Amino acid sequence: MNILRRALVRNRRRLAVGSLLTGVHQACEACVPVLIGLIIDRAVATGDAVRLVWLIALLGLLFLVLATAYRFGSRQLMQAIADEGHALRVEVTAKALQPRMTLRTGEVLSISTSDADEASYLLDYVPRIVGSLVAMVVSAAGLFLISVPLGLVVLIGTPLVLIGLQLAAPRITRRIAGRQELAGQAASLATDLVTGLRPLRGIGAQDAADRLYREVSRDSLRATLLAARTQGWFLAASSSISTLLACGIAILAGWFALTGRISAGELVTVIGLAAFLGEPFGTLAVVPSWIAEARASADRIAELLATSPAPATTEQPPVTAAPGECVGVVVEPASDADGLVRLLGGTPGVLTEPHHADLFTGTIRENLSPTAASGDLAGALRAAAADEVVAAHPEGLDHPVAERGAALSGGQRQRLALARALLARPDLLVLHDPTTAVDAVTEHAIAQGLRDLRHGPGSRLGTLIITTSPVLLAAADRVVVLRDGVVADAGTHADLAAADERYRAVVLR
Repeated sequence: MNILRRALVRNRRRLAVGSLLTGVHQACEACVPVLIGLIIDRAVATGDAVRLVWLIALLGLLFLVLATAYRFGSRQLMQAIADEGHALRVEVTAKALQPRMTLRTGEVLSISTSDADEASYLLDYVPRIVGSLVAMVVSAAGLFLISVPLGLVVLIGTPLVLIGLQLAAPRITRRIAGRQELAGQAASLATDLVTGLRPLRGIGAQDAADRLYREVSRDSLRATLLAARTQGWFLAASSSISTLLACGIAILAGWFALTGRISAGELVTVIGLAAFLGEPFGTLAVVPSWIAEARASADRIAELLATSPAPATTEQPPVTAAPGECVGVVVEPASDADGLVRLLGGTPGVLTEPHHADLFTGTIRENLSPTAASGDLAGALRAAAADEVVAAHPEGLDHPVAERGAALSGGQRQRLALARALLARPDLLVLHDPTTAVDAVTEHAIAQGLRDLRHGPGSRLGTLIITTSPVLLAAADRVVVLRDGVVADAGTHADLAAADERYRAVVLR
């Protein structure tokens, strides 16, 4: 997938308008020294006051046109860049949210932010290149009108300079791509380590994680310094060559003025154009570096978007719930529970609510369902004991929620996430330890609320609760015990607690 080509195509209207206006701006900029030279030769030198007024008015009009073109051209381009960056972030996020996708959180974060921005900046580089070329052509035309040799210096010298600079482009591209890859790895690893810091501390692996991050960070630093050194030498060489070319034009014009081949006004025009040419020269000189950064980021985005989700498993889940049934599942060892949730999540028509459910920035209502009917919303909140969370805040459902529900307690987050799952009313709802952060009274209320909402008379909804909570297991119609991935026992909670010693050890500890 060619991310850069697609960006140009889907923003072609704004890009065309922005490039046109940028070209008009640069053409007007190049005409300023030409007009100043005319003022000197045609008005100042001749003492013609009327012509001086008219030419100054024309100069003012020229500045008005270039300022207006720059303003409206920039507006078009900034809108295109913002839209493209947003579109890329949405695509990356949509890919990451696909079922059975196995992408690292940090990698997704790095690509959806810095790489999406770098790739979208291509829409800024194209009009800059167009404007620089227009400036070169207009400047060369102005110099040709004054002196053919001066025009030839620009027309011949500029392509030679650009061709020479392009020879360094492959090396710059490789080093920038390597830098961005390692920087992305470092950012990805940092995000993953911060997210999993508590489990790492729990198993005593924080020192090993620290050493790993230091190694990746050092590699990223070396790659960054190498790329910066290459870019520094390139920019120094391009700036020096561009400056020497502009100085050569100015010196040649000075010689022509001394020998009487050009007038004082023409000398001013040439000096002004030589100074002005430094900007388009510099822009065209750094094009390889710009394109290298955009390509490297686009390649990373394309690689992520081309990632295929893990194939859907043909293996049937070891346990399930019949329509209208509530089933508790006790998993031994407990570490297998996450794998069971993932397995069930790949089944069509099943909604899984993982143990660590996240809330997003917005309001409580937006986290649950902005369009849910008030009756359905009230029922789900009551069943999840989340009505107490809403009542605890003066704004009620409009209470703001920070990223990941940071301002809420663990129990409040769990109850809101459970209410959100209940509102969806899936045929089969899979819950993984939905009450670990709530007190015993609230847990009893949730167990009863689940029964009332999903398993009333005539209900065809199924619920699977993966837990070791005796309160939730007692509310289930039956309990299945999984040991090492195999169904080891099944029955009601009361029967298993009376007959199975291992069950008692896990559930009633």
